[in-house]
Amino acid sequence: MASILELFILIPIIGLLFNAIIPAKMEGLISKAALATVSLQFISIFSFTIYWLFNNHPVVNAKDFVLYGVPDYEFFIDFYFDKITAAYLFVGSFITFIITIYSRYYMHRESGYKRFFNTILLFFVGYNLTVLSGNLETLLIGWEILGISSFLLIAFYKDRYLPVNNALKVFSIYRLGDLGIILAMWALHHFWHENITFYKLNNYALVHEHLEAHSVVGVFISLMILVSAATKSAQLPFSSWLPRAMEGPTPSSAIFYGSLSVHMGIFLLLRTFPFWEHQLSVRILIGVLGLVTSIVASLIARVQSSVKSQIAYASISQIGLIFIEVAAGFETLALFHFAGNAFLRSYQLLVSPSVVSYLIKEQFYNFVPRPLTFEDSLPKRIENSFYILSLKEWKLDSLMYYIYWHPLKWAGRKMSFLNMTSLLRFFIPLYIVGLYFAYHKYLLSPQIQSFLPITFSLIGLFMILKSFSERKKVVLSWFLVIMNHFWVGLAMSFNADFNYEEIYIYLSGIVVAGIVGYLIIRNLKSKERFVNLSHFHGHSYRHPRLALAFFICCLGLTGFPITPTFIGEDLIYTHIHSEQIVLACVISLAFIIDGLAIIRIYARVFLGPNAKSADEMAFKSS
Repeated sequence: MASILELFILIPIIGLLFNAIIPAKMEGLISKAALATVSLQFISIFSFTIYWLFNNHPVVNAKDFVLYGVPDYEFFIDFYFDKITAAYLFVGSFITFIITIYSRYYMHRESGYKRFFNTILLFFVGYNLTVLSGNLETLLIGWEILGISSFLLIAFYKDRYLPVNNALKVFSIYRLGDLGIILAMWALHHFWHENITFYKLNNYALVHEHLEAHSVVGVFISLMILVSAATKSAQLPFSSWLPRAMEGPTPSSAIFYGSLSVHMGIFLLLRTFPFWEHQLSVRILIGVLGLVTSIVASLIARVQSSVKSQIAYASISQIGLIFIEVAAGFETLALFHFAGNAFLRSYQLLVSPSVVSYLIKEQFYNFVPRPLTFEDSLPKRIENSFYILSLKEWKLDSLMYYIYWHPLKWAGRKMSFLNMTSLLRFFIPLYIVGLYFAYHKYLLSPQIQSFLPITFSLIGLFMILKSFSERKKVVLSWFLVIMNHFWVGLAMSFNADFNYEEIYIYLSGIVVAGIVGYLIIRNLKSKERFVNLSHFHGHSYRHPRLALAFFICCLGLTGFPITPTFIGEDLIYTHIHSEQIVLACVISLAFIIDGLAIIRIYARVFLGPNAKSADEMAFKSS
């Protein structure tokens, strides 16, 4: 039974690879191949679930293969199947099947027809990998695929300003969720001194024993899991990203933000429930967060003029209720609620274009407002205040700007001393000196060595902050991202037990992606007069192949699971000691901003309106 779980990952991967080699002009073959893939997946999952139920529905845990192993550490892929997996797999495969049929006709004659179906299949790979994951490492692989496919679908209309800008905003929120999972993984490594699986989390005696000895660490892990779940499921204060994500095509909105991707935060809470179920403070926090989100999102949904935004906030409100159900321990109820909400929102989003056109006459000629609403029972001043706040969406977007994007930009602007001259004259020589002492540690006292990891990692963080805020030189921004990784590698070389083989694994993907990406930038500069980061240039309009190659390099530089760097990042956290929480936070922040800086470079260079387009395109309107 365990070997069949691999099939649920292989089917969408094979479908994606086959679709990738089909010429873009062959719409019929592209859609048939995608439909065949999701149909086969749905039939396989349905048949396996029936077989699993009739065999007393056992919990299946399969340690598939080890990607990297040393005596005290293993990075392995683990698959897990229980009723949570069964529910998410069935709902996901069925909705993807329906939306694929719908998209065959809805996306007809779109210039990005093949790109759309490829991205849907990429999302399907990430979704299945996340749902079948048996440990956080495997889950993170699928989580990253979901995040990048989400960015691609929101920015599907890549020649427009708003879709690209909103895609960047959504991706930046997703990176906060990645930060939560990364820190939770780091703490769990030290909590159990191994790569813990979800199967072991169900061992109450084992979990209770560890929590009694490390209660503070347990609360920290639970809070990081909650941060990841709240960002992915658009709970407060991260709710504003979901309506912004509706810039993509209607089918992608239905599959991502109405049904599947937005419920992955609930999946994370359900999967880790055995870990935090006995932490009363965490359960209360999750319940209160869900309640407040549900109330605020309901108020906002009632005043929305856009049907997609109304559906988005209504979905957020229902997910808030599911958070309460999970916190209360009603696992089965939460799964039924998830399935019902997913099917309803998918249906609403798919019919929304038709409903709008059908109700135009009704709106203009037969509309009669309701004589009495719940708000009328409130004092008029309070009612008006709620109305204005809801119209402004409770300033959630502005709140995220002031507590998230603005501090990063402000800090980056303070790093104006970081330029090519200072890098060549000071920082690169300093790095060489640090590298020399890394190979001759006996020349340094233990006291000095203990300060070097945090010092060097801070230098890397300063560089990535400058890269994120750079608005002129593309090469400088790209080079600063690469240097950040090298400084992190140097910082970890002074931490105990971090050998040079592991540093090579970490930096191997960085070096290859960095060099190829630099060559692509130089090539583009030779063809285009203006290539900077002041605004979106849209060079993918003229250079689609360069854009694709550069995007792959961006993925490699962010530690996406296509290079050994992904394993190297996990190795780094295994060597950050439990008392080095500041070092863990600095390196995590550097990794998160690294992803933002890289995707920002790609978006500003290759996406957005192109000045050389033969067709007129609005700069700041979708």
